[in-house]
Amino acid sequence: MPASERDDAPRVAAGVSMRELLASCAAAAAVSTPPSAPLPEAAPVPQERCEAA
Repeated sequence: MPASERDDAPRVAAGVSMRELLASCAAAAAVSTPPSAPLPEAAPVPQERCEAA
């Protein structure tokens, strides 16, 4: 295996459980996500009448 392939391998943090990792990601997303703006209220769409020929 060439050295470049070994360097591309993902690193695993020792001592961190998957539960802790997911909890930290969820907490970071909750803190860093700005509140969304309220959606504008949709104006009623006028219904066009089809004229019979």
